Amino acid sequence: MLGLTCLAAAGDTPQERYVKMYADMAVREMLRSGVPASITLAQGMLESGSGQSRLATKGNNHFGIKCHKGWEGKTMRVDDDAPNECFRVYKSVEDSYKDHSDFLRYRDRYKFLFDLERTDYKGWAYGLKKAGYATDPGYPAKLIKYIEEYNLSRFDVLDKAVETAVPLPPHRIEAPVLAMADEEFHFPLTRELYSINGVPFVYALEGETYKSIAKYYHLFHKEILRFNDLRRDQALLPGTVVYLSYKKNHTQAGLDKYIVEEDGEDFHAICQRFAVKEKSVLKMNGLKKAPVLREGDELKLR
Repeated sequence: MLGLTCLAAAGDTPQERYVKMYADMAVREMLRSGVPASITLAQGMLESGSGQSRLATKGNNHFGIKCHKGWEGKTMRVDDDAPNECFRVYKSVEDSYKDHSDFLRYRDRYKFLFDLERTDYKGWAYGLKKAGYATDPGYPAKLIKYIEEYNLSRFDVLDKAVETAVPLPPHRIEAPVLAMADEEFHFPLTRELYSINGVPFVYALEGETYKSIAKYYHLFHKEILRFNDLRRDQALLPGTVVYLSYKKNHTQAGLDKYIVEEDGEDFHAICQRFAVKEKSVLKMNGLKKAPVLREGDELKLR
Protein backbone atom coordinates (compact mmCIF):
# COMPACT_ATOMS: atom_id res chain seq x y z
CA MET A 1 0.00 0.00 0.00
CA LEU A 2 2.60 2.54 1.10
CA GLY A 3 5.66 0.72 -0.18
CA LEU A 4 7.13 0.60 3.30
CA THR A 5 8.21 -3.03 3.34
CA CYS A 6 11.11 -2.13 1.10
CA LEU A 7 12.55 -0.21 4.04
CA ALA A 8 12.67 -3.25 6.29
CA ALA A 9 16.07 -4.44 7.40
CA ALA A 10 17.68 -6.88 5.03
CA GLY A 11 18.29 -10.35 6.43
CA ASP A 12 16.83 -13.76 6.87
CA THR A 13 16.22 -14.22 10.60
CA PRO A 14 12.66 -14.98 11.73
CA GLN A 15 12.44 -11.48 13.19
CA GLU A 16 13.58 -9.80 9.99
CA ARG A 17 11.26 -11.93 7.90
CA TYR A 18 8.40 -10.98 10.21
CA VAL A 19 9.08 -7.27 9.75
CA LYS A 20 9.26 -7.59 5.97
CA MET A 21 6.06 -9.59 5.87
CA TYR A 22 3.87 -7.53 8.21
CA ALA A 23 5.21 -3.95 8.27
CA ASP A 24 2.70 -2.71 5.69
CA MET A 25 -0.14 -4.38 7.60
CA ALA A 26 0.96 -2.68 10.82
CA VAL A 27 1.05 0.70 9.06
CA ARG A 28 -2.42 0.16 7.61
CA GLU A 29 -3.68 -0.57 11.11
CA MET A 30 -1.96 2.57 12.42
CA LEU A 31 -3.82 4.63 9.82
CA ARG A 32 -7.10 2.96 10.75
CA SER A 33 -6.80 2.90 14.54
CA GLY A 34 -3.90 5.07 15.70
CA VAL A 35 -1.92 2.21 17.29
CA PRO A 36 1.77 2.84 16.48
CA ALA A 37 3.07 0.41 13.89
CA SER A 38 6.23 -0.13 15.95
CA ILE A 39 4.18 -1.30 18.93
CA THR A 40 2.03 -3.58 16.77
CA LEU A 41 5.07 -5.18 15.14
CA ALA A 42 6.96 -5.57 18.41
CA GLN A 43 3.96 -7.13 20.14
CA GLY A 44 3.38 -9.42 17.17
CA MET A 45 7.01 -10.55 17.19
CA LEU A 46 7.05 -11.11 20.93
CA GLU A 47 3.65 -12.73 21.34
CA SER A 48 3.90 -15.00 18.28
CA GLY A 49 7.58 -15.93 18.34
CA SER A 50 7.91 -13.89 15.14
CA GLY A 51 5.04 -15.80 13.59
CA GLN A 52 6.35 -19.27 14.48
CA SER A 53 4.30 -20.12 17.58
CA ARG A 54 1.58 -22.76 17.47
CA LEU A 55 -1.00 -20.08 18.26
CA ALA A 56 0.17 -18.07 15.23
CA THR A 57 0.58 -20.91 12.75
CA LYS A 58 -2.60 -22.81 13.69
CA GLY A 59 -4.82 -19.97 14.90
CA ASN A 60 -3.49 -16.84 13.10
CA ASN A 61 -3.34 -15.24 16.57
CA HIS A 62 -0.25 -13.01 16.64
CA PHE A 63 -1.00 -11.05 19.82
CA GLY A 64 -1.85 -13.64 22.43
CA ILE A 65 -5.41 -12.34 22.81
CA LYS A 66 -7.40 -14.73 24.96
CA CYS A 67 -11.05 -15.61 24.43
CA HIS A 68 -12.51 -13.38 27.17
CA LYS A 69 -16.23 -13.59 27.84
CA GLY A 70 -17.50 -11.84 24.71
CA TRP A 71 -15.65 -13.89 22.08
CA GLU A 72 -17.95 -16.00 19.88
CA GLY A 73 -15.46 -17.11 17.22
CA LYS A 74 -13.32 -20.25 17.02
CA THR A 75 -10.91 -21.01 19.85
CA MET A 76 -7.91 -23.14 20.69
CA ARG A 77 -6.31 -24.25 23.94
CA VAL A 78 -2.70 -23.36 24.75
CA ASP A 79 -0.68 -23.45 27.98
CA ASP A 80 0.15 -19.89 29.01
CA ASP A 81 -0.12 -18.25 32.45
CA ALA A 82 -2.18 -21.34 33.33
CA PRO A 83 -2.52 -24.73 31.60
CA ASN A 84 -4.99 -25.17 28.75
CA GLU A 85 -6.06 -21.50 28.41
CA CYS A 86 -8.56 -20.39 25.76
CA PHE A 87 -7.27 -18.20 22.91
CA ARG A 88 -8.99 -16.63 19.92
CA VAL A 89 -8.62 -18.18 16.46
CA TYR A 90 -8.81 -15.94 13.37
CA LYS A 91 -9.53 -16.62 9.71
CA SER A 92 -6.45 -14.62 8.71
CA VAL A 93 -3.48 -12.77 10.18
CA GLU A 94 -5.09 -9.54 9.02
CA ASP A 95 -8.12 -10.30 11.20
CA SER A 96 -5.75 -10.78 14.14
CA TYR A 97 -4.11 -7.42 13.47
CA LYS A 98 -7.49 -5.67 13.26
CA ASP A 99 -8.73 -7.29 16.46
CA HIS A 100 -5.55 -6.24 18.25
CA SER A 101 -6.03 -2.62 17.16
CA ASP A 102 -9.69 -2.62 18.21
CA PHE A 103 -8.82 -4.36 21.48
CA LEU A 104 -6.67 -1.36 22.39
CA ARG A 105 -8.70 1.48 20.88
CA TYR A 106 -12.16 0.56 22.13
CA ARG A 107 -11.48 -0.69 25.66
CA ASP A 108 -11.52 2.08 28.25
CA ARG A 109 -8.48 0.81 30.14
CA TYR A 110 -6.23 1.27 27.08
CA LYS A 111 -7.60 4.56 25.77
CA PHE A 112 -5.10 6.69 27.74
CA LEU A 113 -2.36 5.28 25.51
CA PHE A 114 -3.71 7.22 22.55
CA ASP A 115 -3.14 10.46 24.44
CA LEU A 116 0.60 9.76 24.14
CA GLU A 117 2.57 10.85 21.10
CA ARG A 118 2.42 8.10 18.51
CA THR A 119 6.23 8.15 18.33
CA ASP A 120 6.57 7.62 22.11
CA TYR A 121 7.07 3.87 21.84
CA LYS A 122 8.56 3.67 25.34
CA GLY A 123 5.47 5.32 26.81
CA TRP A 124 3.26 2.89 24.91
CA ALA A 125 5.32 -0.11 26.00
CA TYR A 126 5.14 0.79 29.70
CA GLY A 127 1.51 1.86 29.32
CA LEU A 128 0.52 -1.55 27.96
CA LYS A 129 2.01 -3.19 31.04
CA LYS A 130 0.30 -0.66 33.33
CA ALA A 131 -3.07 -1.36 31.69
CA GLY A 132 -2.66 -5.09 32.22
CA TYR A 133 -1.94 -6.37 28.72
CA ALA A 134 0.74 -8.74 30.04
CA THR A 135 1.74 -10.12 33.45
CA ASP A 136 5.46 -10.32 32.63
CA PRO A 137 7.24 -7.47 34.50
CA GLY A 138 9.83 -7.39 31.72
CA TYR A 139 7.23 -6.94 28.98
CA PRO A 140 7.97 -3.22 28.25
CA ALA A 141 11.73 -3.81 28.05
CA LYS A 142 11.24 -6.68 25.61
CA LEU A 143 9.05 -4.56 23.33
CA ILE A 144 11.54 -1.68 23.44
CA LYS A 145 14.41 -4.06 22.62
CA TYR A 146 12.62 -5.30 19.50
CA ILE A 147 11.73 -1.76 18.41
CA GLU A 148 15.27 -0.48 18.79
CA GLU A 149 17.08 -3.56 17.49
CA TYR A 150 15.00 -3.66 14.29
CA ASN A 151 14.43 0.10 13.99
CA LEU A 152 10.66 -0.36 14.03
CA SER A 153 10.01 3.25 15.05
CA ARG A 154 10.64 4.35 11.45
CA PHE A 155 7.23 2.94 10.56
CA ASP A 156 5.54 5.36 12.96
CA VAL A 157 6.59 8.37 10.88
CA LEU A 158 4.17 9.30 8.09
CA ASP A 159 4.21 11.82 5.28
CA LYS A 160 2.14 14.91 6.04
CA ALA A 161 -0.30 13.97 3.28
CA VAL A 162 -1.03 10.67 5.04
CA GLU A 163 -0.85 11.89 8.64
CA THR A 164 -4.36 13.35 8.54
CA ALA A 165 -5.80 9.88 7.95
CA VAL A 166 -4.89 8.77 11.50
CA PRO A 167 -7.97 9.11 13.74
CA LEU A 168 -7.94 11.41 16.75
CA PRO A 169 -7.45 9.82 20.20
CA PRO A 170 -10.73 8.41 21.60
CA HIS A 171 -10.70 10.77 24.59
CA ARG A 172 -10.45 13.80 22.32
CA ILE A 173 -13.44 12.65 20.26
CA GLU A 174 -15.49 11.85 23.37
CA ALA A 175 -14.66 15.07 25.22
CA PRO A 176 -17.59 17.48 25.75
CA VAL A 177 -17.28 20.76 23.84
CA LEU A 178 -18.26 24.04 25.47
CA ALA A 179 -20.70 26.03 23.31
CA MET A 180 -19.29 29.46 22.57
CA ALA A 181 -22.19 31.10 20.73
CA ASP A 182 -25.95 30.82 21.14
CA GLU A 183 -26.39 30.63 17.37
CA GLU A 184 -24.79 27.21 17.36
CA PHE A 185 -27.65 25.42 19.10
CA HIS A 186 -30.26 28.18 19.35
CA PHE A 187 -30.35 28.01 23.15
CA PRO A 188 -29.67 30.91 25.54
CA LEU A 189 -26.23 30.70 27.12
CA THR A 190 -27.22 32.01 30.53
CA ARG A 191 -25.61 28.80 31.86
CA GLU A 192 -22.84 26.70 30.39
CA LEU A 193 -24.02 24.62 27.45
CA TYR A 194 -21.96 21.71 26.10
CA SER A 195 -22.19 19.21 23.28
CA ILE A 196 -21.14 15.61 22.67
CA ASN A 197 -21.28 14.15 19.17
CA GLY A 198 -22.82 17.46 18.10
CA VAL A 199 -25.74 17.10 20.54
CA PRO A 200 -26.30 19.95 23.04
CA PHE A 201 -26.61 19.18 26.74
CA VAL A 202 -26.36 20.65 30.23
CA TYR A 203 -25.10 19.15 33.47
CA ALA A 204 -27.97 18.94 35.97
CA LEU A 205 -27.67 21.16 39.04
CA GLU A 206 -28.73 20.40 42.61
CA GLY A 207 -32.52 20.37 42.90
CA GLU A 208 -33.24 20.35 39.16
CA THR A 209 -35.61 17.93 37.46
CA TYR A 210 -36.14 16.98 33.84
CA LYS A 211 -39.34 19.00 33.98
CA SER A 212 -37.64 22.14 35.30
CA ILE A 213 -34.86 21.92 32.70
CA ALA A 214 -37.43 21.42 29.95
CA LYS A 215 -39.33 24.47 31.10
CA TYR A 216 -36.16 26.58 31.25
CA TYR A 217 -35.32 25.73 27.63
CA HIS A 218 -38.93 25.99 26.39
CA LEU A 219 -39.24 22.26 25.76
CA PHE A 220 -42.06 19.87 26.60
CA HIS A 221 -41.49 17.56 29.54
CA LYS A 222 -42.11 14.43 27.44
CA GLU A 223 -39.87 15.83 24.75
CA ILE A 224 -36.80 16.08 26.98
CA LEU A 225 -37.45 12.55 28.25
CA ARG A 226 -37.43 11.28 24.65
CA PHE A 227 -34.21 13.16 23.96
CA ASN A 228 -32.63 11.16 26.81
CA ASP A 229 -34.18 7.78 25.94
CA LEU A 230 -36.38 7.76 29.05
CA ARG A 231 -39.85 6.25 29.07
CA ARG A 232 -40.82 7.90 32.34
CA ASP A 233 -39.55 10.58 34.68
CA GLN A 234 -36.90 9.71 37.24
CA ALA A 235 -34.79 11.37 39.90
CA LEU A 236 -32.08 13.61 38.50
CA LEU A 237 -28.73 13.59 40.27
CA PRO A 238 -26.43 16.65 40.13
CA GLY A 239 -23.91 16.33 37.29
CA THR A 240 -26.14 14.12 35.12
CA VAL A 241 -25.91 14.83 31.39
CA VAL A 242 -29.29 16.03 30.09
CA TYR A 243 -29.58 16.29 26.31
CA LEU A 244 -31.64 19.14 24.86
CA SER A 245 -32.26 17.65 21.43
CA TYR A 246 -32.33 14.20 19.86
CA LYS A 247 -29.15 12.18 20.03
CA LYS A 248 -27.50 11.03 16.80
CA ASN A 249 -27.97 7.74 14.98
CA HIS A 250 -24.27 6.95 15.28
CA THR A 251 -21.05 8.21 16.80
CA GLN A 252 -18.35 10.24 15.11
CA ALA A 253 -15.70 8.42 13.07
CA GLY A 254 -13.03 6.99 15.33
CA LEU A 255 -15.52 5.75 17.94
CA ASP A 256 -16.86 2.91 15.85
CA LYS A 257 -17.59 0.53 18.70
CA TYR A 258 -17.50 0.08 22.46
CA ILE A 259 -16.04 -2.99 24.18
CA VAL A 260 -17.60 -3.72 27.57
CA GLU A 261 -15.09 -3.77 30.45
CA GLU A 262 -17.22 -5.26 33.23
CA ASP A 263 -20.26 -7.50 33.57
CA GLY A 264 -23.47 -5.57 34.11
CA GLU A 265 -22.58 -2.29 32.41
CA ASP A 266 -25.71 -0.27 31.70
CA PHE A 267 -26.81 -0.09 28.06
CA HIS A 268 -28.67 3.20 28.56
CA ALA A 269 -25.62 4.77 30.20
CA ILE A 270 -23.40 3.78 27.26
CA CYS A 271 -25.83 5.35 24.77
CA GLN A 272 -25.93 8.50 26.89
CA ARG A 273 -22.16 8.63 27.14
CA PHE A 274 -21.72 8.64 23.36
CA ALA A 275 -24.88 10.66 22.53
CA VAL A 276 -26.42 7.97 20.32
CA LYS A 277 -30.03 6.84 20.25
CA GLU A 278 -30.78 3.54 21.93
CA LYS A 279 -32.95 2.36 19.04
CA SER A 280 -30.14 3.04 16.58
CA VAL A 281 -27.60 1.05 18.62
CA LEU A 282 -30.06 -1.82 18.97
CA LYS A 283 -30.61 -1.85 15.19
CA MET A 284 -26.89 -1.71 14.39
CA ASN A 285 -26.29 -4.69 16.66
CA GLY A 286 -29.30 -6.75 15.59
CA LEU A 287 -30.93 -6.48 19.01
CA LYS A 288 -34.59 -6.10 19.88
CA LYS A 289 -34.15 -4.89 23.46
CA ALA A 290 -31.45 -3.60 25.77
CA PRO A 291 -29.04 -6.49 26.40
CA VAL A 292 -27.54 -7.74 29.63
CA LEU A 293 -23.92 -6.84 28.94
CA ARG A 294 -20.91 -8.95 29.84
CA GLU A 295 -17.20 -8.21 29.83
CA GLY A 296 -15.87 -8.37 26.28
CA ASP A 297 -19.21 -7.77 24.56
CA GLU A 298 -18.92 -5.40 21.60
CA LEU A 299 -21.49 -2.76 20.70
CA LYS A 300 -21.30 -1.20 17.25
CA LEU A 301 -21.81 2.56 17.52
CA ARG A 302 -21.62 3.50 13.83
